[in-house]
Amino acid sequence: MARNKEFDVDTVLQKAVRLFWSQGYEKTSMKDLVETMGVHKRSMYDTFGDKHALFMQALERYNESVGASIDARIQDQTSAKQAIRTIFEMVINVDDARPPGCLVVNTACELSLLDPEAAAKVNAYFTETESLLCELITHGQDTGEISRHYDAVKLSQYLFNSLTGLRVLVKTTNDRQKLKSIIDMTLAILD
Repeated sequence: MARNKEFDVDTVLQKAVRLFWSQGYEKTSMKDLVETMGVHKRSMYDTFGDKHALFMQALERYNESVGASIDARIQDQTSAKQAIRTIFEMVINVDDARPPGCLVVNTACELSLLDPEAAAKVNAYFTETESLLCELITHGQDTGEISRHYDAVKLSQYLFNSLTGLRVLVKTTNDRQKLKSIIDMTLAILD
């Protein structure tokens, strides 16, 4: 007879997300996961599979959470420019309660050349963000808020590249004025 889980799967998965986000995949040991998640090793394997399978689930959960947060922050904005700015500012408006940077970008840097499954997830998540930026740019161009001087797809690629760089930079500096200045300069292209 199967036993009921003695832990909340969502809660322990979120703990794994935070651990992988702060330490990376390679540095996170099974011992770290067991201690941080507060579950027995056997229960972890039974519920999530091996470390790699758990990491893939954590990466998916992270992306869902970030996507929901972005959607909630921009859904009521009528200005495409302001929605894009909000996405950029979310990267630098971090608190001490979460690790700096982005788990997806960290994974791209750490695993993309070594792990085809991780690379595929990263590329899919990057494409989602780029598509969102393209939708916002197209909307802004349709309303006349954003110039049609640049192709929306190419402009979204440029902005995505800048956003990714910003996600890396927040791991190395707390200079908010510098980060805001970078956002202002990057988004000046929308004028």
